[in-house]
Amino acid sequence: MVRIGKKVANFSLPATGEKDVSLTDFSGSNLIIYFYPKDNTPGCTLEGQNFRDHYNDFRKSGTRILGVSRDSVKVHENFKAKQKFPFDLLSDADEKLCKQFDVIHEKNMYGRKVMGIVRSTFLIDGKGVLRREWRKVRVKGHVDEVLEAAKSL
Repeated sequence: MVRIGKKVANFSLPATGEKDVSLTDFSGSNLIIYFYPKDNTPGCTLEGQNFRDHYNDFRKSGTRILGVSRDSVKVHENFKAKQKFPFDLLSDADEKLCKQFDVIHEKNMYGRKVMGIVRSTFLIDGKGVLRREWRKVRVKGHVDEVLEAAKSL
């Protein structure tokens, strides 16, 4: 599992654009990885839109963005195109990366207990070290806080 101040283990997952993406692809750049429950749902759409709308500000701070959920690449491709996201979405169908970042937990969905992704964001520096984490994220105001942290690196 990841810990603040420690190097994040490399990973490789299928992503939009018909390619695999790994942590080493971002060596030398700060990286935001945000985990979200499901494409095309209200909170997840708004969170992605907020990252999209601040994309240029993140780039100016030397920071790249990746979104991760358990949805398939095909579903991600449609979601990315519909929302005009300028960053890739990774498919973690086998929950390998979710488990590495410990974001799969029991949740209450309409009175039923299910295992799902708890909305979380992680800031990794250009050397692959985890610098900040936000767990159990509330969408409103979250991206502004992440951007300020990215600018401070």
